[in-house]
Amino acid sequence: MKFKIKKAQPKLIKKTTLNRFLRKRMIYYVLPNVFFNFIIAYASFKELGYTHFFEGTQCLARLTLPMAIFLPVVLTIDIIKRVTDAADQKAIEFAVDNQLNLKKLMTKLSILHGLVTGSFVLSCLLFAQLILSKYYKLDATAMAVVVGVLAGLLSILFTYLPIRRLKKHLHKNTVPVSSDLIEN
Repeated sequence: MKFKIKKAQPKLIKKTTLNRFLRKRMIYYVLPNVFFNFIIAYASFKELGYTHFFEGTQCLARLTLPMAIFLPVVLTIDIIKRVTDAADQKAIEFAVDNQLNLKKLMTKLSILHGLVTGSFVLSCLLFAQLILSKYYKLDATAMAVVVGVLAGLLSILFTYLPIRRLKKHLHKNTVPVSSDLIEN
């Protein structure tokens, strides 16, 4: 007896515009990212009562760098996949170009976004370390808020930024014209 695994059908998406679709997705990304990143940072920093940039087990770089690298990667892949699925279902007013190699675009963009954001956050942390003393103690609550705000900003940025690149490969849906309509 052979078992056949059925492919999961994508969830049907209601007809909408691209801007409304992106706004809705952005809300789905921002709220949990801000909440969970703040809670995780607050819980880990509150243990000591303070934190450092790079020193110790509960340092700021330990939480922000992985988030700054992996959050853009995941969000870039997810939003491109969701927009192309919506375009395939004709739920948005655009269609994806048939010549587009979607996996190549997602891979290239997600790696680029992760590396650029990770190196930017690392350079900001190094610059702040250079300005302040090596032994300067950072307030735990304030740093948890900074981590939460950073997660929210990254969620907003990487909801819209990949679509700007994808728009080069999108075109408006055209309604096929029947020959019967033309003759009448």
